[in-house]
Order: sequence, then structure tokens, then C-alpha cells
Amino acid sequence: MSSAFHTTTLEVHTGRRESVRNLTGECEGFLSSIGAREGLLNVFVPHATAGIAVIETGAGSDEDLLDALGDLLPRTDRWRHQHGSIGHGRDHVLPGLVAPHATLPVVAGRLALGTWQSVLLVDTNRDNPDRTVRLSFLG
Repeated sequence: MSSAFHTTTLEVHTGRRESVRNLTGECEGFLSSIGAREGLLNVFVPHATAGIAVIETGAGSDEDLLDALGDLLPRTDRWRHQHGSIGHGRDHVLPGLVAPHATLPVVAGRLALGTWQSVLLVDTNRDNPDRTVRLSFLG
């Protein structure tokens, strides 16, 4: 069995407010464009203030996630990391709770996600409106 490695980057504009951006379509499009069949897709955001989550969207869960992160990591001046806007230090703690990566199985050319699962970019950093996401397939 031979294996192949393919990688690409996505440029994602998240704006100047906290956001959850669904990347499932972009992931599926990448897999289709390279003719992926069986393997693993790694989704990685190389930023110190963003993460990748796999949860349900469209029923309010994405907003619930932002609310929960707001409760756990309040946007106040209590953080030791003090550059940027008030509360920016909490953005640097985010990847400790929402990892900057996810590795997902690919079966028959499709992401093997549960019925309601989506691949999401979670960005609470209002100071950085543009993100890069790396997609890497090994199969």
C-alpha cells in the first residue's frame, strides 16, 4: 500500500469579533480536489489565539461555545498577557481549551463525521481578523 501526502492552506477572514467559522465544506472540497479515498485529514491553525473544534452547528451550539468560552475566559484586564485590546490575554489561553488542530478519518473520500458534527475554526481574537488554516491529508 502506498501513501500520499497533500497539503494546502486556507485564508480565512474572521473579522474583528469573536467567531466560529464552519470549515467542513472547505475540508470536503480539498479532499475531492486531490482525489482522497482513505486516510487522515489534519486541520491546523498556526496561530496562538485560535482553535479547531468538531461540534454541531446551526442549532445554536456555535454561539453556546462562544458563550461558554466567555464564562471560562472573561474578557477583562485580569490576564498577565497584556498587549492588544482589553482581555486579549484570554485569547492566548484559548488553545489550551480548544486545541489548534484536529485529525479526522477520511473514508471513501469523505470526512467520517457524525451526523451533526462540523469542523470549526474558533477565533476569539478581535485584534487579528485574518487566519491561515492548514489542511494536510495522509492516505
